[in-house]
Amino acid sequence: MRVRLMLPLVAILTACAPATPREMASRAQFADSTLPPMKAFATSQVTPPERSNRDLALDFIELSFQLESGRQLPVFTRFEGPITVRVTGTAPGTLGPDLKRLITRLRREAGIDIALTTRRNAGITIEAVSRKEIRQMLPQAACFVAPNVGSLQEYRAARRKPHTDWTILQRRDRIAIFVPNDASPQEVRDCLHEELAQAIGPLNDLYRLPDSVFNDDNVHTVLTGFDMLILRAYYDPALRSGMTRGQVAAALPLILARIHPAGERRQARLATRTPRAWSEAIQTALGRSASFSARVNAANRAIRVAASMGWTDHRRAFSHYALGRVLQARDPQAAYAHYLTADSFYGKHPDAALHRAYVGTRLAAYAVTRADGEEALRLIAPHIRTARVNENAALLATLLLLRAEALEQTGRIAEARSVRLDSIGWARYGFGADWAVRAKLSEIASLNPLKG
Repeated sequence: MRVRLMLPLVAILTACAPATPREMASRAQFADSTLPPMKAFATSQVTPPERSNRDLALDFIELSFQLESGRQLPVFTRFEGPITVRVTGTAPGTLGPDLKRLITRLRREAGIDIALTTRRNAGITIEAVSRKEIRQMLPQAACFVAPNVGSLQEYRAARRKPHTDWTILQRRDRIAIFVPNDASPQEVRDCLHEELAQAIGPLNDLYRLPDSVFNDDNVHTVLTGFDMLILRAYYDPALRSGMTRGQVAAALPLILARIHPAGERRQARLATRTPRAWSEAIQTALGRSASFSARVNAANRAIRVAASMGWTDHRRAFSHYALGRVLQARDPQAAYAHYLTADSFYGKHPDAALHRAYVGTRLAAYAVTRADGEEALRLIAPHIRTARVNENAALLATLLLLRAEALEQTGRIAEARSVRLDSIGWARYGFGADWAVRAKLSEIASLNPLKG
């Protein structure tokens, strides 16, 4: 089992939830909506990773031979031969087009022989079920993937048995992915990207990766250039199921030199591993089960670990961002100070641009609450393109809504109206149901003190 958690690691502002079962994001509802049409991203703008091949080899090994739980995988496993994918259950209208785009990218960018099918013997079955059914299996999961099953009913019967244990798998022949059919279009798409990537590729996540979906911070939710390169290496002819860690490590230098020649000329950074103490502190700080004081203590503990490790990367910044998130409702001034610190660390690393955009929404919201429209516009400006490039409609809609409020504060009423209208189409993809979109509109508008 591999899980995409629904911990609110990157929730925007006060975290308006996406669609709920009472208002499924179906094709009919989108058509009947009184809001402007939903928008979607048509093309992907992928940036190749700027990594040395030594770094990539280490990342590949740690992603491929360990589960998130820390359990080691004794051998390398993948699909051998063409991969077929089918969809079952009650799929929302946006799932099909998003899945086709993803499969096209996997074929083009990663060179993987993968295609859709309607046959029952497909290698991968994507079953669309309700979030309630997913949570009955795994209370903290947004979606998940499991080996050697083809339906949720089958998984329910085989759960916790050797049949579904990744550590004894020798080759991947049959995998099931369970995604919600009553979530926002973006959440469904995010599940498709992360879970399909891990159904065919690495099963681990590494917090040290700033530009990957193979990271529990949930910042990147669409497969990146780094991810596609890792998957291309995963299906290189020089590798095969059953190889040991040592055998894969020995083969990687030639593989990476062939598929990523630019990495041969780059100097290795050899980023430090992430201590479990830091990971656990972050999970507690941004989880839902601990008390406020426990979450504050956990976030402070993450900051101390990051400092003691000498980090100045996105993990150091994320520690401060996490504490800001915890303090937001009770001590906005203290939260703002931690967001500024996070922004300072993120700003030193170009590959953390998406992380910085999330902090930008917090800082811009603070400026809007002070009726400082000019400052809010300055803060928002660099992040609009980042949200578009990373195909994050929820983030883009939030930035545009904040921009509309800031424009009103500077007297540019007509421009504000146009920007707000543009934001709604993205909000419908990012947040889903009409009630969720309207709640987001109301939430952002309530930040503006000029509206009473």
